Amino acid sequence: MTTEYIKDFSQKILGILETDTNGNQTVRNFPGRQILGYYKKDRDVTTDFYGRIISRGNTAIALIYKDKK
Repeated sequence: MTTEYIKDFSQKILGILETDTNGNQTVRNFPGRQILGYYKKDRDVTTDFYGRIISRGNTAIALIYKDKK
């Protein structure tokens, strides 16, 4: 599993993106206590925490920016 910290222009950490060996991703807020959503590679969909489909394709990082509003 790889962990990537998503940062803004001033290097402030906005969220965390975890990718497993199959390409599935989990998006967390910072400091990582809350899961915002998932990207399921085999289905090619991005879902919110509750499993509702947000989009077709990988838009997982957008959940971090949506959380910051």
